[in-house]
Amino acid sequence: MSERSVSRTKQEKRWYTILAPEQFDRKELGETPADEPEKVYDRTIETTLGEITNNASENNTKLTFKVTDVGSDAAYTEFQEHALTRDYLRSLVRRGASKVEAYVTVLTTDDYRVQVQPVAFTTKKADASQEKAIREQMVQMIEEAAAERTFDELIDSIVEGRLSSAIYGEAKTIYPLRRVEIQKTTLEAHPEEVAEEEATSVDVDEEDVAAEN
Repeated sequence: MSERSVSRTKQEKRWYTILAPEQFDRKELGETPADEPEKVYDRTIETTLGEITNNASENNTKLTFKVTDVGSDAAYTEFQEHALTRDYLRSLVRRGASKVEAYVTVLTTDDYRVQVQPVAFTTKKADASQEKAIREQMVQMIEEAAAERTFDELIDSIVEGRLSSAIYGEAKTIYPLRRVEIQKTTLEAHPEEVAEEEATSVDVDEEDVAAEN
């Protein structure tokens, strides 16, 4: 490729401003170059809650967004993942205390499938039955929260700490807790993907029934 054609390619590249989803007030997350709008789709960008809210105390919360729509000079994103930093989680661990983790996959009222990973830190060492009860309490409350909320509402309650506070309030009656956090939240499937999976599952089940008959 000649220097002239390389130069022309660079000139043809356009910069797109990456914007956070509406629930994060369309905050500018940065810029990305592309010579064609189609090439911007599916690009991901990682930032912190602190950068979005201009509050450094929230920099221990990482947020990942993916571009799903592109305008003339802007790239619009959707929420992909929320995660607490390893350093922050490590700072919550205490010798002689328990760390209780759980993994739960839920469906929101608008049919988004989300995996949520709560974690509870006790003040002292809990026994196996107490840890099990705390884990079950966390899973139950997350399932109930998803059953009552849209995807955006569930993410808001997690990112803003309302859901972890509610879990703390209930689970501390099982055993004294020092902290409850949602350490990670991941979007697993969109409504159309969930519907397609369900349709495929129904088709398979019907074939099984026909085979048995």
